[in-house]
Amino acid sequence: IVEKRRAGNVDRAEVLNLIGDVKGKTAILVDDEIDTAGSMTQAANVVMQRGAKEVYASCVHPVLSGPAIERLRNSPIVELVTTDTIPIPPEKMLDNFVILSVAPMLAETISRIHTGGSVGALFEANKQGVLDNN
Repeated sequence: IVEKRRAGNVDRAEVLNLIGDVKGKTAILVDDEIDTAGSMTQAANVVMQRGAKEVYASCVHPVLSGPAIERLRNSPIVELVTTDTIPIPPEKMLDNFVILSVAPMLAETISRIHTGGSVGALFEANKQGVLDNN
């Protein structure tokens, strides 16, 4: 866990502490969104400085505004896994991006609502690999 804090309503976050031992391990960073990539790339640098052998990252929403692409390009992140909830234009795509579609999950959710099925059970089914990303 990389602890960060935002001071007031300021857009800038500061990485404060690493909780856990990453020395010699693969670190996986997870966030809800990456906007300017400041927090994510700071976190990646912190885990590498603390001895991680490599770092992977993921987020749901790739906003990727301002300096995000340059920060990600220059970061130690091996692979960034994200979704297609926000389109990434070709000029912002990096070779280490993996984009997963949310379409199968949305389609199944709509179908279950329409037919009176359980939406909650969808998430249990997805844990068991019923839905794939094709």
